[in-house]
Amino acid sequence: MLRKRWVSITLITLLAILGATGASLLAPNVYQAQTQTFVAITSQDSGAGQILSGSQFTLQRVKSYTQIVGSPRVLDPVIAELGLTMTSTELAKRVSADSPLDTVLINISVTDASGVIAARICNAVAVQFGKTVELLETPNSGGVSPVKLSVVDPASVPLSPISPRIKLNLALGALLGLFLGIGFALLRESLDTSVRSPDDLRDATEAPLLGLINFDPDAPDAPLAALDSKSRRSEAFRMIRTNLQYVDVDNPPRSVVITSAVPGEGKSTTACNLAITLGQAGVRVCLVEADLRRPRMADYLGIESAVGLTNWLAGQNDLDDLLVSWNRGLIAVLPSGPIPPNPSELLGSHNMLLLLEELHRRFDVVLFDAAPLLPVTDAAVLARATDGAILVARHGRTTRFQAAGAVEALGSVNARLLGTVLNFVPTGSGSSAYGYQYGYQYGYAGPAEPTALGTGRRGARRKRASGAAADAHRNSPPASDTSPGRSAGGPFVRQAQAPVRPAASGGVVRADFADQPTSEQATDHDNTGER
Repeated sequence: MLRKRWVSITLITLLAILGATGASLLAPNVYQAQTQTFVAITSQDSGAGQILSGSQFTLQRVKSYTQIVGSPRVLDPVIAELGLTMTSTELAKRVSADSPLDTVLINISVTDASGVIAARICNAVAVQFGKTVELLETPNSGGVSPVKLSVVDPASVPLSPISPRIKLNLALGALLGLFLGIGFALLRESLDTSVRSPDDLRDATEAPLLGLINFDPDAPDAPLAALDSKSRRSEAFRMIRTNLQYVDVDNPPRSVVITSAVPGEGKSTTACNLAITLGQAGVRVCLVEADLRRPRMADYLGIESAVGLTNWLAGQNDLDDLLVSWNRGLIAVLPSGPIPPNPSELLGSHNMLLLLEELHRRFDVVLFDAAPLLPVTDAAVLARATDGAILVARHGRTTRFQAAGAVEALGSVNARLLGTVLNFVPTGSGSSAYGYQYGYQYGYAGPAEPTALGTGRRGARRKRASGAAADAHRNSPPASDTSPGRSAGGPFVRQAQAPVRPAASGGVVRADFADQPTSEQATDHDNTGER
């Protein structure tokens, strides 16, 4: 906890030190002069008994004498003698006296902004104090006072002030700032409910963590990090792809909803990059824009979204006319189409189940970019019809209550939560460093890619056939290729190339539709037996 809040602790400590420095520099210098007097008992009888009795009398009297030093009877004559412009009450605040235990010595101290004046006042007070005590101890019948005060150590001009003590003030300021900083960190930690570590996300969702995605300031300009195989973010998506395969080894998920608790947590870019990463591994993947309220996926991929999912659900177009083959067959994309007035009803319709069945027949994996869970029920309805959902949370923004609420929304419809992804993780945080180092050193084994998300021999045959088709298609010249395009799944689809940077409105590169299947398709048909 303190490691996460070290910036606040350091800043508060520095502010406290600066405050102590300023206060020390602005405070006036205070000098202190000291003198010491000796209290003696004079007696004509020098016997041992008389001497002992005089010593006990002196010790008892000394305690009372220290209270007389600040009295007007002592200070008024000093003010008149030195011509001071203050009252005895004001001067008494600068004069103090004490007596060491079991001694007949009295120490008198005087403070002033001037060391010279402090010494003059101190010596004058000592002299007048002795006179006052002798006068008080003089018998009423007359005679000589048995008590005599002698100055044994007159006050000298002090060379250095006693206040301010700059070194002591700086040390106290640093200590106070450190305590305040730690207290502030503890307070913020108790009030901050945002997800700031993998443990926070696990505790809130009770679901496995599939991966950590580092914060990248260039992500808005280059959201498709998976296309750069050497970047940290692309390695993070490869880790998610690998971990997704082992969520359920016996029944690997083939249809997955990518969603979040609230908007702005990076679910759309996560869905796009995960689809690209799966395609790079030879998996036949279809990415569906199922966020029918604020679709963003088409902008990231640089394709049109005027027609798509909603057109098929409304029975207006064939699926082959709506699928877009992106980046020369790397993945197939089904855009959102026109935004409908009733997204939840469309996603929960019988036609949606038919579409999901058809996509399962054509592709190994189907990813759905769905709306956030807390504002609307679209993602929960869709997750119930698929194999499960992946919840994307944003580091430092998504609260633990929001994450728990998203899990509750999925559970209310008996939808399965496959795992979570923590997005926008600061590069310098311990959790991010651990996740990246572990993935790079142990999770990435070189050019060989993980096994595709298929089960049994049929899935292996589909992967080999589609991989050979994809290689043949990618090796063909991009400019002069006039052969009919198709997706990695086999059916004829529109063609779109990967944009260098996402277009604002999204332009699509189309190819003519083929009327007859190629020999490659025939081979794929024979191997899979599914078309």
